[in-house]
This record gives sequence, C-alpha cells and structure tokens, in this order.
Amino acid sequence: MTLDSIDRRLLAILQDDATVPIAELAQRVGLSQTPCWKRVKSLYDEGVITRRVALVDRARVGLPLIVFVSVRTSRHDAEWIEAFAKGAGALPEVLEFYRISGEVDYLLKVAVADIAAYDHFYKRLIATAPLADVSSSFAMEEIKFTTAVPTTPA
Repeated sequence: MTLDSIDRRLLAILQDDATVPIAELAQRVGLSQTPCWKRVKSLYDEGVITRRVALVDRARVGLPLIVFVSVRTSRHDAEWIEAFAKGAGALPEVLEFYRISGEVDYLLKVAVADIAAYDHFYKRLIATAPLADVSSSFAMEEIKFTTAVPTTPA
C-alpha cells in the first residue's frame, strides 16, 4: 500500500486520539465522511493500523519503575530461541522484547513496581532458558515516551 499525504495525516491524527469521530476526522483532512471512512478502513485492512488501544499511566497502576534488561546467551539454536522467546515473552512485565545486534543478544523493557518486584521478575526470567549473562539498567527519568510512529518521510 502506498500512503499519500491524506493517509499520513489520518495516521497522525489517529495516533494522537483514535476516538476522533469520522466526521471530525474527515473535516480535518479535507474529505467527506464516506471517502474518509474508506481510507481508514483500508489502513486497517492493509495492516498499516494494527489495533486501537488505551494507553495506561504505569505509575497510577503501580508500575512506575522501568528496567532495561540486557541478555546474553551462548546458545543460538532454534530450540533455545523458541524456549526463551516463548518464556520471556509470556512474562506480563515485559513491555518490549528485541533480539539485537552487538555485544548483547536480547533487550527487554520491563515495568515493575519496585526493586523487590524486579527481583521476582528476574528469577522467573532466568528460569525460562539457560542464559550467559543478564544485566539490568534502571530508568532514572523518562525524558520522552511516545507510541506514535512518524508519519512524514524523513
């Protein structure tokens, strides 16, 4: 799917507030309601928009601490990768989970209540598969947080 400037404006608006009524959305991008609705539907159908969600304030639900967990392993076989991905990915504290290049093999972004909760998480994480090294960095301050993907080409 090739995105034009209207599609990109729709995406920017919907990433900011997915509850904008179609009439307002159409007015803001300069379309009538039916063509606007068809474009939004197409963005869903083509998988450009994957879902609508509510963003939750972590601190207000008791999970103010973000921990970046770096994992190194000495195993890279399919069986190990499947076990680790399934086990670590199932831990509810894991917000994001990446296999990365460089000195570290995996990076997890984890939300927990406090150090004790992280220790409990850590024990469950290391039980998922044999790991060579686990290193944790605690976020001291959140300087920028967004879920919005840039909609204009660089």
